[in-house]
Amino acid sequence: MAVYTHISAEALERFLADYDVGALRSAKGIAEGVENSNYLVETETGRFILTLYEKRVDLADLPFFLDLKAHLSNQGLPVPRPIPDRTGTALRTLAGRPACLIEFLPGVSPDTPNPAQCEAVGRALGDLHRAAETFTGSRPNDLGLSGWRPLAERCGESLETITPGLRAAIFAELDILERDWPTGLERSIIHADLFPDNVLMLGDRVTGLIDFYFACTDIRAYDLAITHASWVFDPDGARFHPDRSAALVKGYEAAHGLTPEERAALPLLARGASMRFLLTRAWDWLNTPADALVTRKDPLAFRRRLDFYRDHGAEAFAR
Repeated sequence: MAVYTHISAEALERFLADYDVGALRSAKGIAEGVENSNYLVETETGRFILTLYEKRVDLADLPFFLDLKAHLSNQGLPVPRPIPDRTGTALRTLAGRPACLIEFLPGVSPDTPNPAQCEAVGRALGDLHRAAETFTGSRPNDLGLSGWRPLAERCGESLETITPGLRAAIFAELDILERDWPTGLERSIIHADLFPDNVLMLGDRVTGLIDFYFACTDIRAYDLAITHASWVFDPDGARFHPDRSAALVKGYEAAHGLTPEERAALPLLARGASMRFLLTRAWDWLNTPADALVTRKDPLAFRRRLDFYRDHGAEAFAR
């Protein structure tokens, strides 16, 4: 569940009175997501998403996220546009939380992506990278390579409660990633979290790219590796789908292209992507109370991906 802050109809009506969106007709909390409180709001003029930013989001980063979404939307990408009020302000306060009214986009997130959907997502990611080239903002990746070892150290011996041997396996892999991580590849703004639940589709067409709250500046091809790790396996990481993999990379290459150096680095970048989500899921697994509103996600789903990329990475990205 992702409604941590509850809003009364009266408070919402007062909030919307500062916008040119008409009178409130209905509002409903949205269960998906884990970072913020979200409501589907319907007014006389249409549908919107109201997001209240909770404590896990650094308030100093919000202008970057909102400016990036506005830029990509203005470039014609299916990215939800922040709606400004009558004074031109998009970031407001509601119920003591920073809040933003955001454009509603149609579509549903695929549970079991097919190859055509994977190709479409690859194209959409390539289009995103092209559109982001003219965005002037930047943000460091707090969950990049330099953050993985400190996070593993904070998890500590408790990693063994997830599965025996996990701690040693993580630190052995970190030694390799830190030694071999590519340093000469092109960097750009990346989404950094383009999982299927952050993409809206109608059939095989992408209608929405959402949840930019991990967006940052990092190796461009690393974004493709993250998307690959999240789209071409079953959710538990137990089965790799080569047809999805080939389609995803084909779509990206058609929209943006890959240098020979980027393609050669993809297996290692995918190991890094798997490590990033293994560690953040492990941290949440170990530190989320049993009665919390958020459902914990299995970190071992990315341990399985990490093992696959280590053993079969070259095959996974073969032409």
